[in-house]
Amino acid sequence: MERRRLLVIAAALALMLLAIFVSRRTPFPSDHTPEGAYVRIAKSVAAGEPRAFFAYLETEAQWACFTIRDMRREASTKVRESYPEPQRTEMLEQYKLFSEAQSGSDIFAILYEQRGWAKRLRKDLSGVSKVEIDADRATVVTTRGTRWPFRRRDNGIWGLTIFTAELLAESEKATRDLAVVTAAAADYDRAHRK
Repeated sequence: MERRRLLVIAAALALMLLAIFVSRRTPFPSDHTPEGAYVRIAKSVAAGEPRAFFAYLETEAQWACFTIRDMRREASTKVRESYPEPQRTEMLEQYKLFSEAQSGSDIFAILYEQRGWAKRLRKDLSGVSKVEIDADRATVVTTRGTRWPFRRRDNGIWGLTIFTAELLAESEKATRDLAVVTAAAADYDRAHRK
């Protein structure tokens, strides 16, 4: 009888602890809200995982990352096929990280690390004080007053916009560099055929 009573008390205590745990564990808001996207970004930044919030960048920023990878990969191919040494080795080393990246999120992670973007984000990832929405744009205002801009993507997920200009500029640079590499490769090929 005593053993049964102890089991009932232990089971009741376990259920009570489970109930407390479940009640305190609040799920993230939907990522179809600016708050939901912000919370996921904050969690990823705190964990040091920039790839995890690539999905919460605006579409143009994501496309820019894929463009950087593709342009650097194509430039590397042209350099490998046509450039003489030591230029070949130097150029391939310069483009290596970007040309070998598997996805846009890898490109974002490389630039996030190189440019110290974590510091920019970590300056204030406090709680959400309010959200201002104007059509497909939103601003998440933190409890410390920092304003984080978002744009609604075609799939309904909100994307952070603070890195878009830098990523677009980098993708344009990669595109221009490819044009230069292509022209130089053609010159090297012509000189080699003579």
